[in-house]
Amino acid sequence: MAAWLRLEQTAGVGAETARRLLVAFGLPANIFSCSFSALHKVVPERIAYALLAAPSDAVQALIERTQEWLQQPGNRLFTLADSAYPQALLDISDPPLMLYVKGRAELLERPAMAVVGSRNATVQGVANADRFAEILSQRGLTVISGMALGIDAAAHQGALRGAAGNPEGGSTVAVIGTGADIVYPARNRGLAHQIAEAGCIVSEYPLGMPGVAANFPRRNRIISGLARGVLVVEAAAQSGSLITARMAAEQGRDVFAIPGSIHSPLSKGCHQLIKQGAKLVESAQDILEELGSLQAAVATPAQPAAMPSASPADSGGQELLAILGYDPVSFDVLAARSGSDAASLGGRLLELELAGLIEVLPGAIYRRIG
Repeated sequence: MAAWLRLEQTAGVGAETARRLLVAFGLPANIFSCSFSALHKVVPERIAYALLAAPSDAVQALIERTQEWLQQPGNRLFTLADSAYPQALLDISDPPLMLYVKGRAELLERPAMAVVGSRNATVQGVANADRFAEILSQRGLTVISGMALGIDAAAHQGALRGAAGNPEGGSTVAVIGTGADIVYPARNRGLAHQIAEAGCIVSEYPLGMPGVAANFPRRNRIISGLARGVLVVEAAAQSGSLITARMAAEQGRDVFAIPGSIHSPLSKGCHQLIKQGAKLVESAQDILEELGSLQAAVATPAQPAAMPSASPADSGGQELLAILGYDPVSFDVLAARSGSDAASLGGRLLELELAGLIEVLPGAIYRRIG
């Protein structure tokens, strides 16, 4: 571990240079035992001298800090040379040199779907992310996102709920843009603890790394790389979620998008993706059917846990139907009428939809007649 950290922290050694050195000399310990002339055949002179220099006090402190972190239960550090390194990431063009893992590392090898979207999501977007993630998790898929506010947080929460009490269900993985010992944003501290316990937190950045803006677009390749596909729930025209979608397409992953109102700025990114070939989806089942062979490979839970089925009288269903009335209404308006938060309202609407009493379409909820 120490030699890997030293290599990563050497001035001038980025991911591409590190991989070139590993191909030429093998493990990092071999690199640091090479002569200047041997190193200079692979890297520029200044990097060769940097590799020959003794590690700085800061690097030594990082090594000690990492060793202490690894003593804590559930913390692991995978390198490119480890047999436990996720196979899916070995298939992308720029795999991380190291992965800091906190929680259930086995989730990194299970079938997964990424769910991403805007930090400034609408109430409807939050409900969609929560509901899609819950059903995907119930069906055995691990839901991957970035633990940001908005869509990411809702996806993690829905996935955790979908996996609760279901041994055949999935869970959630948060790929973060800070060190694995930092929670960013701080508002997600409670969620981070839940994910570390029931899911998994992953970072390629060394301990202590703060939330530098440039880190987040780069970590998106890990979100898409670990997944079989990426679902974009809401995204503005210049959203970072579109970066994840582009990387997914480059990595050969499927891209899905939920359509929305033509007047909503947060629908423009999704509509752009659909125009470019992303698959338009209106339900989690659309994703499961599209994945086809993956669905057959995923463990399907027992019927009671697969999808909630409720009579209209359950969970205040009759009361919600009365509030809905017979005219189409938006999710935001219904939330205001009922005084419900997005997650609980989304769950109640799902029960009514599965009971065949309502139809939920992008932008409007309809009550079925007869």
